[in-house]
Order: sequence, then C-alpha cells, then structure tokens
Amino acid sequence: MFKRPFVSVHRTVSLALLVAVAGSILLLGCTSEKSVARVFGGFSSGPVSSLDGTPDFDRFRKAFITSTKDDGTRDQQLKHFSDAFLRVRRDYVHEVNQPDLLTAAISGIEQARGTEKTITPVSATEAALDTMLASLDPHSGYLNPDEFRESQVVTSGQFGGLGIEINAENGMIKVIAPIADTPAERAGIKSGDLITHVDGENIQGLQLNDAVKRLRGAPRTNVVLHIRRENVGEFDVTVTRAIIQIEPVKWSIEGDYGVIRVTHFISRSEEALGRAMRRIREDRGSSLKGIILDLRDNPGGLLTQSVAVADAFLNDGKIVSVRDREGEMRRFDASPGDVARGLPMVVLINRGSASASEIVAGALQDQRRATVFGVRSFGKGSVQTISPLDWDGALRLTTALYYLPSGRTIQGRGVLPDIGVTGPEEKDARREADLPHAITAAEVMDEARSRASLDEGSCPMAGAKKDDRLLGCALMFLRAGSQEKFLVSIAQRPKS
Repeated sequence: MFKRPFVSVHRTVSLALLVAVAGSILLLGCTSEKSVARVFGGFSSGPVSSLDGTPDFDRFRKAFITSTKDDGTRDQQLKHFSDAFLRVRRDYVHEVNQPDLLTAAISGIEQARGTEKTITPVSATEAALDTMLASLDPHSGYLNPDEFRESQVVTSGQFGGLGIEINAENGMIKVIAPIADTPAERAGIKSGDLITHVDGENIQGLQLNDAVKRLRGAPRTNVVLHIRRENVGEFDVTVTRAIIQIEPVKWSIEGDYGVIRVTHFISRSEEALGRAMRRIREDRGSSLKGIILDLRDNPGGLLTQSVAVADAFLNDGKIVSVRDREGEMRRFDASPGDVARGLPMVVLINRGSASASEIVAGALQDQRRATVFGVRSFGKGSVQTISPLDWDGALRLTTALYYLPSGRTIQGRGVLPDIGVTGPEEKDARREADLPHAITAAEVMDEARSRASLDEGSCPMAGAKKDDRLLGCALMFLRAGSQEKFLVSIAQRPKS
C-alpha cells in the first residue's frame, strides 16, 4: 500500500512550468495553502486607504497620473496597485523597504512609457507591479489575468509547447531544463543553453513573457531557435511544437536494481511512483537489491508531492519544515512504511535539481536513508504563494523558506552530494545564488564536504543508451556494498 501522509488534503499550486505553453518562469517550486488562505483573507479588508497620504505613495500617484491616459480607470487602477502593494508589504518573507519598492514601481512605468507621452492605466499598473516584484527576488512576480489562467492548468501535467523551462537572466533567455521526452529534449536542447533568436528574430532584452509568446505556436508547427552553448558556440535548432503530456515518473531495470526517475512533482507524481515500484517488484521480485532515485533536472513542483515521495521511502522522522517572516513553522513528518522495504538507495542530483526535488534529496540524505550522488543542486529553498487579486490577476510572492531535517536551509546553497561526481557541463554552473536579487538565508549552518569527489570520466556507462556515467557510478556503488569498496573499485578503473 502506497503511503498518503496527509489525512486532510492540503492543496498546493505548482509554479514549475508556470507559463504553460513554452516553459516556466524560473524553478519556482512550492506553494502552501496556508499562505494562500492568509492572502485570500485580505480580500475584504479594504487596506488601500492606509497608503493614501503617505509621501512615498503620493510620489507614485503623481508619476502614475502623469504617465497615464485619462480614460476613467485611473482611480480603479491605483486601488488595484495599492491592494497588491499592501499584500507584498504584509506577506513577503522579509520586511520590505517601502520607498525602494515604490521607486522600482515608478521605474517600471517610465520604462513602459518609453517615448510615448502616456500609456493606459492598466499598462502602467502591470508595468509597475512587474518591476516592483522583480526587484524583490528572482521568483516573485505579477501574473496578469491571462498568465494567471495559464498557471492554473499546470498541475494537470498537460499543455502545449516545446517542453522547456526558461528564465530571463541578464537580458538573455536561459534554459533551466528540457522536460523529459518532449520536443525540446529530443531536439538536443540542454540545461544552460541561451536562446538568442526565435525564427531569426533577436529576443535578447525581451521581457520573459514576451519571449514566451514568440516560442508559442500550434502543435505540429516548427520553430527555429538560435542557441548559444558554453564551450560549444552558436547554432540553430529546429523544434516541432507539440502537446506536452508530462509523465512525472519513469522507471527501468538495471540488472537487480530499479531506477526511478521523477521528472516533476505534479498532482500525479505520488501515484506514478507507487506504480513504478510495483512494476519493478513484479519484474525483479525477491532478486531486487536496490533503488536509484533520479532527480536530475527536476525543477520542482508541488510541496505535498515532494513530501509524499520522500515519505514513501521513510518510516519516520521530519521531512521538511516551512518558516515564514514571523517565524511560524509548519512541519511535515514521515509516516510508517517504506515502499522500498529498506533496500539500499542512491539519489542522483545535478544543478538542475531544484526546489521540491531538493526537499526529497535533502530529506533522504539527512535521515540517512540514501546516499546522494552528483553535484550541488540549484539551491532554490524559497516558497512562493499564488495570491489571486480582485481584478483576476495574481501575485506570485515569496512568503517563506523551507528547512531540511537537520535544520539547514538549501536557499542559495543547494544540497551537497555525499559522493560528488562532476562532468564537464557541471563545472562553474550558475545556480540560485548567482541570480539577481537572490535571497540570502539568514541562518546558514556549517556543512560537511562531500565524502568523496570523482570525475565523471571514472564512471562506467549505463542506461538504455549506455551514455549515463553518473548512473553507472551509482550502480557500481550499490553493487560494491560499501563506500570503501566502491572507491577502491573506481580507483582501479581507467578514465575515459
């Protein structure tokens, strides 16, 4: 029987793949209902008047009126902005600087206006919120009504597009990760690729939402991406758009070992993991000797699903806790029952493992249930809340940080593997801490170094295509039976 750790259902909103047609706005991760409910509670509180008359808001109001057309909606749009601003001031994970935020909002209006004398109040409100929220951290943002509606289809795991998660970084559109078995992955798109042109048109400097619109298109249509790849150069890739049906869990057999790859934490991940384990046991029976949980390039998703997946392999103990600005903590604990029945485990991570996948890897590592292989993960340890607004848009706001069982936060630091295995693409990789305005966790615990560090070239090939060296090292480790025997075996292998 597969475990369900929550007696009552705590619904969550996934922010991975937020722009559902073409990808995601960053590796956005997990959202708890508790925070959403708190924001919903502010709908009828009428807090707008608390900003009226303050010097900072008067400065914003003046800039807003000067920059907008008098189409009869100015007062309403100012009210919308004020409502959103007060929610940010109340719920953001840290205390905010009101003058700085309003200065950023004014800057957004000025940029949107450009050389025009005036713009519509709706455009000014959207530009002000976009710029203001972007100044907080890489993951907070404003969703206009269309973007908010698109975000609500994500947890079903089906949408149209290319199958990539993207981020705007220093004026460039960067691929966080291709989704498994999608047009982007099949076309050879890789994590870290920069998309500079779409169908011959330069998209450098575009806002992320504008770039996403260029990538969209009907299924079975082609789009030509001009890619800039580090240590390779620039080249064109043609990708055929399709309806993306995310299969969150895949499994395979390597000898007497089961390999389970979790690609996303969407609403079906827990159920799919249970099916994968049953099929592996049906295939191997009593000869099954170990499990490899592959979380590479998993950008995250639902908090409850990450907790459920970690819980599946744990009998007891803390999995993760979530702490907001007031220090209020919600703790998630494992329930009895280990779906792998105590078999040895290895977890695979890389720089594309973020948010919910880091919760799973960190929990299994801290509870000494699994040995973690790979390189330091992305370091996305913040919680985003989707906060619907009363004009059909929404705020995507960072409201808390999560903490692993040992008390460490991965925010800006990531999960450090027990056995570090570095390949050429992992060296000098950018992570959460390298993003503009990245949050620095207030509490940082000392962390031990990896117990061993290897070059990927020392590992044998494994997998269906015999091209996966990290998987090969994980299998060697499980077959060796101990770290000491594994290190002796790996040292005797010639590098390739």
